[in-house]
Amino acid sequence: MPTIRLSVRELVEFLLRTGSIDSRFTGFDRANEGARIHRRLQKAAGEGYAAEVFLTAERTMEGIGFTIEGRADGIFTDEDGTVVIDEIKTTAAPTDAITEDMNPCHWAQGMVYGAICAEQQELETLDVRLTYYQVDTDEIIRYTRHFSAAELDAFLNDLLRQYLPWARRQLDWVEARNRSLGALQFPFPAYRPGQRALAGEVYRACAAGKAEQKGGTRLFCQAPTGIGKTMSALFPALKAMGEGKGEKIFYLTARNTTQAAAEDALARLRAADPALSLRSVTLSAKEKACLCKDAEGRPACLPEACPYANGYYERLKDALADLLDSAVPYDRAALTETARRHRVCPFELGLDLSEWCDVVIGDYNYLFDPTVHLRRFFDAAGDYIFLIDEAHNLPDRARAMYSARFCKSSLTDARRAIGKGKSALKTALTKADRGFLEARRAVTKLAPRRGSAPTEPPTEDLTRQTSLLDTEPAEAAFPLPEPLLARDGTVFLQELPKELLRLLFSLQAPLQDWLEANPEADAHAQLLELYFAVQDITRAAERYDAHFVTQLTARGSELEWELLCLDPAPFVDASLAAGRAAALFSATLTPPGYYRSVLGCPDARAVALENPFPPEHLGLYCLPGISTRYRDREASVQAVSDALAALARAKVGNYLAFFPSYAYLRQAYEDFTARYPDIGTLAQESGLDDAARAAFLEQFGPSPAKTLLGFGVMGGIFGEGVDLVGDRLIGCAIVGVGLPQVNPRQEILRRYYDEAGGTGFDYAYRFPGMNKVLQAAGRVIRTQEDRGVVLLLDDRFARAEYTRLFPRHWHQLQYLRSTTELEQQLAAFWARNQ
Repeated sequence: MPTIRLSVRELVEFLLRTGSIDSRFTGFDRANEGARIHRRLQKAAGEGYAAEVFLTAERTMEGIGFTIEGRADGIFTDEDGTVVIDEIKTTAAPTDAITEDMNPCHWAQGMVYGAICAEQQELETLDVRLTYYQVDTDEIIRYTRHFSAAELDAFLNDLLRQYLPWARRQLDWVEARNRSLGALQFPFPAYRPGQRALAGEVYRACAAGKAEQKGGTRLFCQAPTGIGKTMSALFPALKAMGEGKGEKIFYLTARNTTQAAAEDALARLRAADPALSLRSVTLSAKEKACLCKDAEGRPACLPEACPYANGYYERLKDALADLLDSAVPYDRAALTETARRHRVCPFELGLDLSEWCDVVIGDYNYLFDPTVHLRRFFDAAGDYIFLIDEAHNLPDRARAMYSARFCKSSLTDARRAIGKGKSALKTALTKADRGFLEARRAVTKLAPRRGSAPTEPPTEDLTRQTSLLDTEPAEAAFPLPEPLLARDGTVFLQELPKELLRLLFSLQAPLQDWLEANPEADAHAQLLELYFAVQDITRAAERYDAHFVTQLTARGSELEWELLCLDPAPFVDASLAAGRAAALFSATLTPPGYYRSVLGCPDARAVALENPFPPEHLGLYCLPGISTRYRDREASVQAVSDALAALARAKVGNYLAFFPSYAYLRQAYEDFTARYPDIGTLAQESGLDDAARAAFLEQFGPSPAKTLLGFGVMGGIFGEGVDLVGDRLIGCAIVGVGLPQVNPRQEILRRYYDEAGGTGFDYAYRFPGMNKVLQAAGRVIRTQEDRGVVLLLDDRFARAEYTRLFPRHWHQLQYLRSTTELEQQLAAFWARNQ
């Protein structure tokens, strides 16, 4: 018998939810706050109150089986011996609006839990209690209704009867999907070298599921650029899903270009097999998807301001049915067109549609970000397959997701924005601003500024290193914990600054009151932004532990407060545990132990696939006589220019040179253009938007009549995720080993990993730097037909601690003594590769 599994909340909200999207009550992200309040109320209920009780029931309706499950907030027996289901709801609605019939979904959830509980305990009657907690006033309002078991059973059966058409739709779809996936063939005549190995590894990880380890199987796979990683990961995952080994695939990326690669791979599968039944949706950021923005370009998620938010839930089912009956992939254009036709929000439509899709494509944050992750899927484990593309980006992205930042200036600006006059908000802002001012003075005393911070990466000889952490702090009046580091306007603390946190907590209620009372005020958008900033850092404070440090930085009148996640491993691990299997893949996952460590997968399988391209297609050279260390950069500029000129003159074509910083890039660019004006050049500017990025890459056209040398930054927007196939790029130079610039934050990271395992310099500097080097080098050879050269400029590329990080296919690297010898080798290479 076919079976549908539904959560209680999913069943109730899909059938009964009505009304509009309203950010005044849903946009403040109450989920974490609500969970805290639930735990507090559950604990206060005392003995005999069972909290978070898992309930499940089986029902059959017209030949379809239903598994209904969920967690009741509380179950207890009252003084009369009656069993009571307690459904707890937190709300920002005004107290006088919290009525017994405020939201039918709330009663419905309690009644479904009641029906299951009554059946399991063989009860004849049962009570359902709604407990409302008003978050601003701390007021608790309760309503109780008495039901017979027969009433509750009939109610649940009626809901399932309403859901039957949708259940049949989904079961028919899954049957057709699995049948077509069973017949699906690899969409190319043959596998490229290495593709079959990657596909086999991904399939085995999906098939193993949760059998191998708690939290799902984890696979790290380093696969060379150009092997076809996207198809090699998607195809076996789809085959596994078609065999019942996975309910849904999440293809998660760090950038839009790799989302497009996943869309292209699915399009190729559909083109190769027009009978393929497969639903995929690409989730865009709200700011990009929104059809109704305010004057400042922000989404206006209020029913009176946005026709797509007003009455959204009244029209949602028709929009979903329209999409599910169509055969198009659900990309941004399809969602926008359907949203306009049905007058619904395209962003929310994409989220609601994802529950009916087989493949969901989106950013990392939909799984890993604690604020915006997809709670409808990941608040509990599911039968999901995670494909994590360009996984070398995940450590830094994860650190950023779990960190938070707050600036004193936002308090000062908000106080000015609300104007003159007395109010609770004005008083709270003034008090908080004054407290941050005192903290800024304390930081200035602890860490007086002594000019600009050094930018040279630290020496790698740790025995002789004078660490920035050795600075002795001064005393300060403001109650700050003992610093780990106090230097040049920056203080690092292991403990939270509780006084600053208290000031922001006291700001929350008056700030929310003002926002809800003044929705049309000119300052509303500014204070809403402040509210989110306060929420962000107070939420981060709740997960703060030994994996974090606090950074306070004083600059002029500004005080920046950051809660920095140094080690995201436990948080990434918890996110990946929401699925049955995760495959994390990239061209650069070296060394694997580093990535397994920082991403919380110490026991994961790690494989490195061989380069599929003939080694003679890549010319790989190094001039180890050049030092690009910070202290040597000015002296190295002419030697670097000469080497770049030799590279660019060896053959007419397009080249890229990657530098460790914009400052060094500009030095070299000025020298090069002055001394080699006959060679065409192009320099990357900082802060390029999508259009400027595209315009830069358009200059690297096929079959160039003249040579073009582009100057870019390692780790920047051209250092990875750029696919210049064929003669659009025939060579690149990598200037330096890519070490991050030294600053107190990198030194704190270094200290953390030194204490964790003595790997501080590697984790904070060497491994991230070499990742950027290898990514930049991977821009050259993209297909079997490509020929190109990579030039390494730095003496450290000849040292064992760096050569051990080289990929195996770099065995043909040639170390040269001069630019003249480089010219000779380049001429020979291009003579062999005409």
